[in-house]
Amino acid sequence: MSSASDGAGWVHGSTAVACAAALAGAACSGALGSTPGGGPGAGDAGATTTGDGGHAGTTSGSGTGGATGRGGAAQGGAAQGGAGGGAVSQVRFAVIGDFGADGSAEKRVADLVRGWSPDFVLTVGDDNYPAGAASTIDANIGKHYASFIGNYHGAYGPGSDANRFWPIPGNHDWMASGLAPYLDYFDLPGNERYYDVDFGLVRVFALDSDPNEPDGFDAASKQAKWLEPRLSASKACYDVVTLHHAPYSSAYHGSTKKLRWPFEAWGADVVMAGHDHTYERLEVGGIPYFVNGLGGASIYQFNAALPESKVRFNDRHGAMLVTATRESITYRFDDDQGNTVDEHTVVKICP
Repeated sequence: MSSASDGAGWVHGSTAVACAAALAGAACSGALGSTPGGGPGAGDAGATTTGDGGHAGTTSGSGTGGATGRGGAAQGGAAQGGAGGGAVSQVRFAVIGDFGADGSAEKRVADLVRGWSPDFVLTVGDDNYPAGAASTIDANIGKHYASFIGNYHGAYGPGSDANRFWPIPGNHDWMASGLAPYLDYFDLPGNERYYDVDFGLVRVFALDSDPNEPDGFDAASKQAKWLEPRLSASKACYDVVTLHHAPYSSAYHGSTKKLRWPFEAWGADVVMAGHDHTYERLEVGGIPYFVNGLGGASIYQFNAALPESKVRFNDRHGAMLVTATRESITYRFDDDQGNTVDEHTVVKICP
């Protein structure tokens, strides 16, 4: 079994948490927007790209012990999703980062992800090494994940009937002029650099953290002004923010302090980043932050652990599987041999 740090020192084995509390939650409901997208299992994880409402309060589970409360009563519901039109009861999705290198490590991680049969896949950037070129993008992405990509026109099969692959750009993707190969390859909402997608229980806010982003990347930017009202108005039980550069990281690149936006105050339940090729779980305020950059590129070393750091891992490549229900959300990181390195559950009532 690989090793993981629990923040107090290096230990061997897995860090696992189970939700002992059984919390009853009513079916989520709300107004749907447009542009539905499907996932496997009708009615489980349909997507919309619009939808507003009130944000829910939370309770959370500790990463090293039993579940503990930190929030109040939930205040809002999640937008209804799914091809079947019923309330969403579970959403399962994978998260990969710093993966697009078309090597054996990426293949192992992609095999791991496909074996989970997730409803959809999120990326946290650096999808196309080394320089975001059109000549490498299909081998780096489509060769391994075409079955999730909607409107796919590459060389590796028919793709997905509905898009189930939701990327964000990283610094290596931006090495291509104007991010052109990335924008040409994917069919994404809005300006395609940053956007949001509603899956019912889960709403994803995919950001562009690169300094080349025309709308800026600090907390006073046009992009941040786009995010704040949408996060605050979300009806989803779990609001997930993805970005490439990590606001907090104990590894080689370290923290990008300009990205320490008030995500929790705006309504985020979790912030997921990459850039450093490690796995790290941190607790910032009352929500988890993740660095998840072990999708296939070379592995980095850690520096001194930040005070917020709870778990650190860099023995092997791997990916995250996130399972959201009306009672809790569980974040799990598995290495590319299928070993669970870290599992963290946050208990939350979904109305």
